Amino acid sequence: MNLQISGHHIEVTPALREYVESKLEPVISHFDRVTGVNVILSVEKLKQKAEVTVHVPGKDIFVESAEDDLYAAIDVLFDKLDRQVQKFKQKVQDHHRGDKVANHLAD
Repeated sequence: MNLQISGHHIEVTPALREYVESKLEPVISHFDRVTGVNVILSVEKLKQKAEVTVHVPGKDIFVESAEDDLYAAIDVLFDKLDRQVQKFKQKVQDHHRGDKVANHLAD
């Protein structure tokens, strides 16, 4: 898996990088076919913004969050991302399960 963390108008410190990686780990463990993750941390006036794009086969999952505190934005971001990844995983599993049922009925 390729992980890229960048900052716009902010320096990505080792503490921020470690925090993002620790929050990303449980999300990625839910879905093992992640090929790449791109995280952008930015400051826009008084708002701290975090964005993430997760690349999986056949789809890119994009989530963004803006809060007063960057760590709070990262927390909200990965909560949203976790829900989207689980929803996508369920959709993929249901789709494949439907194929097996359809193939079984055709026999």
